[in-house]
Amino acid sequence: MTNSLIHPTALIHPNATLAADVEVGAYSIIGEHVEIGSGTVIGPHVVINGHTRIGAHNRIFQFCSIGEVPQDKKYANEPTRLEIGDHNTIREFCTFNLGTAQDVGVTRLGNHNWIMAYVHLAHDCQVGNHTIFANNAQLAGHVEVGDYAILGGFTVVHQFVRIGAHIITGMGTILLQDVPPYVLVSGNPAAPHGINSEGLKRRGFSSASVMAIKRAYKTLYKSGLNLADARALIADTEQAELQPLAEFLANSPRGIVR
Repeated sequence: MTNSLIHPTALIHPNATLAADVEVGAYSIIGEHVEIGSGTVIGPHVVINGHTRIGAHNRIFQFCSIGEVPQDKKYANEPTRLEIGDHNTIREFCTFNLGTAQDVGVTRLGNHNWIMAYVHLAHDCQVGNHTIFANNAQLAGHVEVGDYAILGGFTVVHQFVRIGAHIITGMGTILLQDVPPYVLVSGNPAAPHGINSEGLKRRGFSSASVMAIKRAYKTLYKSGLNLADARALIADTEQAELQPLAEFLANSPRGIVR
């Protein structure tokens, strides 16, 4: 390639598809089946492999490994994928793996996510939009993360765990079960410590909505009810902000942090 935005030491397969304004830094390697959208900046010493599609206006910093084969012994070179949306920041030394044939076959990262250094997204993870993963957050395979979730540094997530929208974890949290929307958790293993009130206010939740979520939290965690009865009470509400919580609780086969 003769594009002046691509460093002459970068190795880009001739079949890779890059928008005309993509920047690629020194010594980066981009494989045959990679697609990269407009305005994306790839730093130096980045390796992007596999059937990987990266959207527009992302910035990927140096020393990342993006779209490499999954760390799964069952993987047999199936053409699984990695999909990254738009406007994401991916800091140094992150590792994102392809999906596997045992799941949906694709690992996904949505839009407007802030991914700090040394984060790992294992095969088949599904991450939403506007999340923040602090340094060394680690997701095992098949993990789902909802919009606006914040994972504190060194948060470690067991495979198949579901993480609801607007949650926050403390530094060093170990997640072995699902985290319902809005909840603040920390510890090893994780325990609930209220709701993410400040985050909800910053995102425009009204005082009435925050109070309704607090009441639901008390029903779930402070009332002494068993999970089935607490879930039924929350499901009976007609308040819109509690519908995501009710739906999450109705579909949590691993059980929740409680």
